Amino acid sequence: MTGCPIPDVAIGTARWRLPLVSNGQLIGYDRFEPIGAALTIHTMPQVILVRPIERADYADWRPLWDGYNRFYGRHGPSALPESISEATWERFFPREEPMHALVAEHDSCLIGIAHYLFHRSTTRLTDVCYLQDLFTAEEARGRGVGHQLIHAVYEAASAAGSSRVYWQTKVTNAPGRALYDKVADHQGFIVYTHEL
Repeated sequence: MTGCPIPDVAIGTARWRLPLVSNGQLIGYDRFEPIGAALTIHTMPQVILVRPIERADYADWRPLWDGYNRFYGRHGPSALPESISEATWERFFPREEPMHALVAEHDSCLIGIAHYLFHRSTTRLTDVCYLQDLFTAEEARGRGVGHQLIHAVYEAASAAGSSRVYWQTKVTNAPGRALYDKVADHQGFIVYTHEL
């Protein structure tokens, strides 16, 4: 819980900041406001701002990060070591880092996070974008926040020259998959892992 009041859903226009890229390098951010029916999305009556994370966001980011990890069973004895959370936070800020973070903000409260990174692919000449973490505060779910964060990642990836965004989720995440089926294609892949 973020403690932020969440009003009813309405149709509105999203705003977010896009990365400014020159010669493949991130040089800053610019506000972007989509116009037209194709980019109109469900938002709350007041605009939800999706923007790059800032250092001042830590106190509001951390409960969302902890909620995301709790959702995937990483709490209590299986919680991530604090050093991983600290390193994750620090990776969002150096220019040379391929890891990035966006936050969804409503009435000065963070209500969602998206963490993504760029990497090379053997099947493309351009980098691909992996949306690693996506989480919406429980009280804000079902109100278009996740949809807006995903589309903001699409815009950031496109602006960075990436030609593909992908992510994974558990097969048991029915609410998330209901959204993902609307904004992306499930291509039938199964993920295998082996811890070293």
